[in-house]
Amino acid sequence: MSSTNNKPSGFFSQLLFNIIIPVVILTRFSGEAHLGPTLGVIVALLFPLGFGLWERKKTGKFNFLSALGFVSVLLTGGISLLELDAKYIAIKEAAIPGLIGVAVIVSQYTKYPLLKTMLFNESVMDIKKIEQALEQKGNREKLPKIQVIASNILAGSFFLSSVLNYVLAKMIVVSPAGTEAYNNELGRMTALSYPVIVLPTMVLFFAALFYLFSSLKKLTGLKVEEMLIEQ
Repeated sequence: MSSTNNKPSGFFSQLLFNIIIPVVILTRFSGEAHLGPTLGVIVALLFPLGFGLWERKKTGKFNFLSALGFVSVLLTGGISLLELDAKYIAIKEAAIPGLIGVAVIVSQYTKYPLLKTMLFNESVMDIKKIEQALEQKGNREKLPKIQVIASNILAGSFFLSSVLNYVLAKMIVVSPAGTEAYNNELGRMTALSYPVIVLPTMVLFFAALFYLFSSLKKLTGLKVEEMLIEQ
């Protein structure tokens, strides 16, 4: 029972609290007749913020990506409430995935590469079995090179997201912060982020995953299902 409760929330829950509800509030209820521009931003951001904190309490985890998401929400709120120039939204939107991409590359040279957090981790893959198979085949020394290439592809997905985020924000968010038009644009940008940004980025993400599995399959002789942890 406890293991079920500790599982992260599903895709629909994340989509609902991080995208759908904030978009509806920003585009439909932030006018003067309802919440108003300032309160509209606050209420809209409370949902992803509250969901992130609830997820942290539920799973007991608050990893690097969750922390950046948390910071992103706070920055959006700060820029909106302080009524800063709209260009800072574009800068923020580009900076967050850009920082992740840099962190993925830099972390390769530390004891805690982010590739292990995102793809090559013990909650998804049977690391011991893979390492034993590599030893038996005499291919253990080839693993770091595979991880570096997979990390670079993974970092590329975040750099692509950074560029697309910036372009999308510059094209859509043009009104002064603290206005109803600004909130509508913020909501529209959030709604478009999935089809315009997430889908192309996921193509590169899965390319990194495919490369990792196909390379490990050749070096270990294991099937993909044999590399995965049984759920």
